[in-house]
Amino acid sequence: MRVKFTDLYKIIPEKKKIFEKINKLIRTASFVGGEEVQNFEKNFSKFTKSKYTVALANGTDALEIAIQTLDLKKNSEVIIPVNTWISTAEAIITNNLKIVFCDINLDDYSICLDDLKKKINKKTKLIMPVHLYGNPSKVDLIKKIIGKRNIKIIEDCAQAHGAKIKGKHVGTFGDIGTFSFFPGKNLGGFGDGGALITNSKSLYEKALRIRNHGAKFKYDHNFPGRNSRLDTIQAGVLNIKLKKYNNVLKKRKKLANIYDKNLSNINNIELFKLGAKNISSFHQYVIRVKIDERDKLVNYLNKKNIQTMIHYPYMLNELSFFPKGSNLKKSKLLGKKILSLPISEEHSEKEVKYITNTIASFYK
Repeated sequence: MRVKFTDLYKIIPEKKKIFEKINKLIRTASFVGGEEVQNFEKNFSKFTKSKYTVALANGTDALEIAIQTLDLKKNSEVIIPVNTWISTAEAIITNNLKIVFCDINLDDYSICLDDLKKKINKKTKLIMPVHLYGNPSKVDLIKKIIGKRNIKIIEDCAQAHGAKIKGKHVGTFGDIGTFSFFPGKNLGGFGDGGALITNSKSLYEKALRIRNHGAKFKYDHNFPGRNSRLDTIQAGVLNIKLKKYNNVLKKRKKLANIYDKNLSNINNIELFKLGAKNISSFHQYVIRVKIDERDKLVNYLNKKNIQTMIHYPYMLNELSFFPKGSNLKKSKLLGKKILSLPISEEHSEKEVKYITNTIASFYK
C-alpha cells in the first residue's frame, strides 16, 4: 500500500460545483473584491462567531496587518513560542518590534505558560500564542496571566480553522485572530489567501484600510497602506469548502483517534495530550520519538511507501538572523525528534491502520 502525505487534488470537495463557480467568476470578470469576498467574510465570521472578518492576500499579511493595527511603539517586546512557522516572527520584525522567544510545552507544542510568566516585563506589549498543528494554545489562561496589564494578544490560527477552547473558536479570545488559507491548510484555497478576525470595530476599520492602500474605496486614502486583497476566485472556492468544512474536522478527528488508540501502547512514542475541553483541528498529527530513532523510522516508513514530513526541523532561535533566546530547554533539539504522519479527510481508516501497524513493526 502506498500512502501519500497529502493529495491536494484529491481533497477538493464538490469539484464540479467549484469549477462552475470559477468559470462563472471568469465569465463575469469578477476578479478582485465584490460580493463573493464580502460573502466569505460574513460566512467566516459566522463560522468563528466573531463580529468582523477582513479577507487578505495571505496568512503572513494577516499577521503583519494585525500587528500594525495595534500601533505599538518601535522596539516594544513581543513574546512568541519558539516552535512555529517563520511568518510569526517575520511579522514582528517588519513592524519594527522586538522578538522574545518563549519555550513550549511538550503536551501539545503550544507556548509554555511557566516560561511566559518569567518573560513578561514592562516592555512586553504583545503576546502571540500559536495554535500549532491545530492544537489550541491556552489563551484563556494567558489572559489571566496578563491580568490588568496593557498587553495585547494576537492569536496565530493559521493551522487552526475549527479548533476550540471550551466551545469557543480560537482567534476570538485575544484582540485579533489571524488565519491562512494556503492550499495545504485544512481550509485551503487554490492559491494564497488569509484573513483576520476581531470583535473590535476600530481594529476592523483600520485593517480594512491597511489592506487597500489606506482606503475603504477608491481614492479614499487616509494613510499609506498596502495591497493585500483576497481575490474573488479564492473567496469563491473557500465559500463552497466552508459549507461542509465540519465534515473535514470530523474525519480528521476520527483518524486522529485511530492513531491515538493504536500508538498509545508504544513506549518510545509521545502523542498529543490535549485538554479535555479543547478541540484540535488536527492540521497535523505529530509524534515525538528519540533522536537516534527518528530518521531510522522515517526511512523504514519510506521503504513501506508511507510518506511523512517534519514540522519543523529547527526552532526559530536556531536561525542566525533571529535572537538566540534564553531558557528554551523543552524545545531544544525538538526538530530532531518530531515526525508528522499523514492525516487528511481523504485518507482512509485502512491507510491509517496500515501506518500504525508499520510503526509497531518497526519498534518490534
